[in-house]
Amino acid sequence: MTTPRERQEGIEERILAPWAAKAALSRGRQRPEEPDPVRTAFQRDRDRIIHAKAFRRLKDKTQVFIAAEGDHYRTRLTHTLEVAQIARTLARALSLNEDLTEAIALAHDIGHTPFGHAGERVLDELVPGGFRHFEQSLRVVDVLERPGGLNLTQEVRNGIAQHTAGGTPSTLEARLVHLADRIAYVNHDIDDAMRAQILGPEDLPAAPIEVLGHRHSERIGRLVEAVLAESQGRPEVAMRQREKDALEELRQFLFQRVYFGSPPKVEEKKAEGLLRTLYIHFREHPELLPEGSADGDAGVRDYCAGMTDHFAISVYAQHFLPRPWRAEEN
Repeated sequence: MTTPRERQEGIEERILAPWAAKAALSRGRQRPEEPDPVRTAFQRDRDRIIHAKAFRRLKDKTQVFIAAEGDHYRTRLTHTLEVAQIARTLARALSLNEDLTEAIALAHDIGHTPFGHAGERVLDELVPGGFRHFEQSLRVVDVLERPGGLNLTQEVRNGIAQHTAGGTPSTLEARLVHLADRIAYVNHDIDDAMRAQILGPEDLPAAPIEVLGHRHSERIGRLVEAVLAESQGRPEVAMRQREKDALEELRQFLFQRVYFGSPPKVEEKKAEGLLRTLYIHFREHPELLPEGSADGDAGVRDYCAGMTDHFAISVYAQHFLPRPWRAEEN
C-alpha cells in the first residue's frame, strides 16, 4: 500500500518545477534514518525545528529594539515567521518546494544571540575565531538540540549555513529564503521604527518609496512581484533590478537612521556590556556552566548565545547585582 509520504513525493514530482528540490531525492541526513510513513524528509525537518527549544526561545530575543515597551514590536521569532510567510508564498508561485523553503526559513536565525546584532557583535569580538549567527544556527540543529542534534537533511543544513549574503546555497529554495529575509527585515524594521517614532513617513527616501510604495504591505507585494517577474519559469531566483536597487537603498537608509543612529540604540551599549561581562565571567568560572556544556570557549559561547534577553538580564542580576540582606540567610 502506498504511504502518505510516498503520495506526497509523487505529487512533488508531478507539480514542482524540474529545478525544484524533491524530498525523495534528498541528499540525506548525517545519520541514516528510516523514512517517516506520513511526512516527507523536508516536512519532518520543519516539524523538528518548530518543536525545538531554541525555536521557542526566539520569542524573547531582540530583533532591533532592545527592551521596547509595547506589544507590537518584532522579536526574532516574529521576524522568522514573516520570513517564512514571504518565502513560502514565493516558493508556491515559483513551483519550488514549499516544505524545504519553510524549514530553512524557520531555522535560519535559530542560533541568534540575545539583544539582536548587538549581542552578535560582542560574541564576535570575544569568541576565538569570531562568531556568526548562521554558523551557530547550524551548531544548534546539529549538536545542541536533543542529544545529538536534530539530524536534519543536508538541504536544510546548507540553507541555514548559507542564508546570508555571500553564501553559496545548493538549492533555489535556500536562495529564496535569503531574498525573503531581506524583504522582511527591511520592511518590518521601517514599520517598527515608525512605531517607535524614530521615523515618520516623510523621513523615508523618496526614490525607493516611489518604486516600492508608501504602505508596508504594498512594498512587500511589489518586491514579491519583482522576484516572480525575474524568476518565473527559470532555474534561478533573482529580483528585478529596479526593485532590488530600491530595496538596497532603503536598507542603507536604515543602517544610517535606525540600526546605528537612533536614540533607542543607546540601550545596545548596556546590552553589549552585560553580555561581555557574562561571557568573561563564565569563561573564568566554567564550573558555573550547565552540566554537559562543551569545554572551554565553546561552552561559554553556546550558553551565552542561547540566552534570551530576559534570561541574560536575570543571570547578570544573579551574579553581579546585590540582593537584599536577610537575617535568616546568615
